[in-house]
Amino acid sequence: MKKTLFTFLVGVTALAGCGTSGEPAAQPTTTPTAQSAGTVAWSTCTGLTGPDGKPVAPDPAVQCGKVAVPLDYAKPSGDTIDLALLRIKATGDRLGSLVFNFGGPGASGVDTMPLAGRAFASLGTRYDLVSFDPRGVERSAGVTCGGEIDKLLESTVAADGDRLAKEFAAACEKDSAKVLPHVGTVNAAQDLDRIRAAVGDEKLNYFGLSYGTHLGAVYATKFPQNVGRFVLDSAYDPTVTFEERAVIQATGFAKSFDAFAESCVAQGCDLGKTGDEIERNVEKLLDGLKDKPLKVGDRELTYGLGQLAIITPLYAKATWPMLEQGAAAAIKGDGSTLLSLADSYTGRKPDGTYSTMMASLQAINCVDSAERPTEAETAAINEKVRKVFPILAADSSSGGACAHWPAEGTDEAKKIDATGSAPILVVGGKGDPATPYQWAVSLTERLKTGVLVTYEGEGHGAYLSGSSCVMRTVDAYVLNDKLPAADTTCPAA
Repeated sequence: MKKTLFTFLVGVTALAGCGTSGEPAAQPTTTPTAQSAGTVAWSTCTGLTGPDGKPVAPDPAVQCGKVAVPLDYAKPSGDTIDLALLRIKATGDRLGSLVFNFGGPGASGVDTMPLAGRAFASLGTRYDLVSFDPRGVERSAGVTCGGEIDKLLESTVAADGDRLAKEFAAACEKDSAKVLPHVGTVNAAQDLDRIRAAVGDEKLNYFGLSYGTHLGAVYATKFPQNVGRFVLDSAYDPTVTFEERAVIQATGFAKSFDAFAESCVAQGCDLGKTGDEIERNVEKLLDGLKDKPLKVGDRELTYGLGQLAIITPLYAKATWPMLEQGAAAAIKGDGSTLLSLADSYTGRKPDGTYSTMMASLQAINCVDSAERPTEAETAAINEKVRKVFPILAADSSSGGACAHWPAEGTDEAKKIDATGSAPILVVGGKGDPATPYQWAVSLTERLKTGVLVTYEGEGHGAYLSGSSCVMRTVDAYVLNDKLPAADTTCPAA
């Protein structure tokens, strides 16, 4: 697993963990079951569950619907798939719909929107807050890969990495062969335009976070004339290579870990008295898991799961205390908190099953790039990561699942140029570990119509950081069409 973990970690990861769907993934059909344009048959959502795995009581303000789209846009009259949608109705005078993608790739918008709705309540005064499961995710023909996710995440044998990667790819092909060639950001962007039409909006108003900025940028490139009020928060530059992405993200996580350690020391830290001591103690903890995983009930906290657990709280300053508490407890032999953190990253549900998150992430990433790193190339990249931030480096490496992936990848999703679109608000955080600030700068330039807002604080997702400046700036644009001045900067919250 430690080989394949590296492949997952260097991909852009989800802003928020998904809840559970309570429904099987939809499969391609030749009979559309929903309107493809003009209207959505909204109804009260059923079958939703919360992060704790318990059913969520139906709420009349939260509604679900479907939009039928072509499985293959090259064959618009062929098979279709249903995209699952969820909306929270506007609480005031409605301007239209604001469509969200919360990241991933692979995050379920249907699961995340009910949890995130409160954070975007000010925008919900004038807009229906709408999100969806992108193609290949959960209820929208979600990619499944048998029980291979468990094997990948829980293996403790480094030498098994390449074999497990092959088995994972083969299992995905067996379960989801019909869908695999047609997931990816270019097709998802075309789906977005179907959603725009289905909710009855002339222009797409959109809020993308993390990977959602990539999806929004591709949409703006393909449909510049349909861009409404667009916000791309925690921007991703899709033109970077596999190696560049790995090293840049390792640098971002290293800086975030240093900031966490400095804060921890200032408040009296259970992990050490200096930043260097904290990092050494965390590295020692992870190294010990290589040969002796920690028992947690009938499960184990392995080296790979431990890595994920350490990385997860670095996404937001508010979760730094969980890193301190979880790592300190694991050093004393209790790995339960770290295992819970890892589960939140991987989409593991309380009943032991997984969301489609990890399978969807891999499927979309592999389709979105023609790169297929070999074992030697990945090993070389891993050594560069190790020099920057050893905590993120794999124990060893393989070519990863994309090297064995059954669907071809292309670089079409890397082409960004929104010339002719309305202004696009790009927000980048100086302390963002997963999508470092330099990507916000470069994406703004590539869009040609981007306007950059800089957040000086920590965390992934500036709007969710607690910064009143960021919220005022974004709200003024989305609600009142007041575009900020170029190079607007907001201080740390």
